[in-house]
Amino acid sequence: MRDQALTLPALYLRHIAEQIRSHGGDVGQWLERSGLREAQLNDPTWTLPLPVFRQLVRDALLLSKEPALGLLVGERLGAATHGILGYAAMNSGTIREALGLVERFAPLRLSLVSVGHEETPGALRIVFAETYPLGDIRRPLLEAVVLSIKNILDSISMGVCRVGEVAFPFEPPGYADLALDLFGAPVRYAQSWAGFTLPLQALDVPLKLADPEAFRDAAMICQRELDKLTASESMATRVRRLLLEKQRGFPSLQVTARLFSVTPRTLHRRLLEEGTSFRGLLEEVRHTLAVEHLKSGRFSVDEIAYTLGYSDLANFRRAFKRWESVAPSAYRARHAATRGAG
Repeated sequence: MRDQALTLPALYLRHIAEQIRSHGGDVGQWLERSGLREAQLNDPTWTLPLPVFRQLVRDALLLSKEPALGLLVGERLGAATHGILGYAAMNSGTIREALGLVERFAPLRLSLVSVGHEETPGALRIVFAETYPLGDIRRPLLEAVVLSIKNILDSISMGVCRVGEVAFPFEPPGYADLALDLFGAPVRYAQSWAGFTLPLQALDVPLKLADPEAFRDAAMICQRELDKLTASESMATRVRRLLLEKQRGFPSLQVTARLFSVTPRTLHRRLLEEGTSFRGLLEEVRHTLAVEHLKSGRFSVDEIAYTLGYSDLANFRRAFKRWESVAPSAYRARHAATRGAG
């Protein structure tokens, strides 16, 4: 997958910088490793590519010597950190309205993670999914985002809507007790999803901080910002993101075209004009996800093949050998050996 340029508000990085400082780390040194300067943290128009952001998070973990960095940064991220989206959420009439807002406009602030929901008996499951494979920054990023959104909902509900349980798709860390303390609810690890549950009966209770006019105005601003963001993106970028978000059931060309309100022929033509194709993008996404899944070690080769839509394991093996010149099992072994040596 090509490096994705993402708009990351400088305020998020400032919170990481403050956490580094609180652990005695040198913020200037942290930024210098990525060729950056501290003055850039004050530039609201600053954007940086995903590989640079990955390196900043890795270096922040090293400099702070704090494995729970993601949780501690998430605890710092209040509604004001999320700009107009946070302001709109604070003026929501109900938790359901606030959740709809966050799901719809998450790309404005949380470009690496999407937010969705699933209804279960007695509870609503708020699900956070990677829009790009996060690799080795997955744990701190998910911890920060999930805790931040949970805290915002706590704040606007004033205790009316309490989280039932929290889930993360990785093994329990050594600081699991801290997570329990910060979330104020049971935290389950090694789950198939990331997020938390909310009681269904509390979703439509009127909120005391609600301001319908302020909410409407803020939501309109969010929509204008999202429209500008979408208009500036190429069709290939939008399709790629959709495929990554739907990585456990890729939509067909016809379904994808319908989702973007164009005909399959128009979608095909626009992708060709951008030098790619739907098949090429699907191949690119499958390649990216296959590599990330093999590196993580969470799934067997058979499970990865199934997840990526290959009904025949042999077809997946052939495709992977075409991508990486080695079989999936050999790639995993090589990566494990390299990691062990490091």
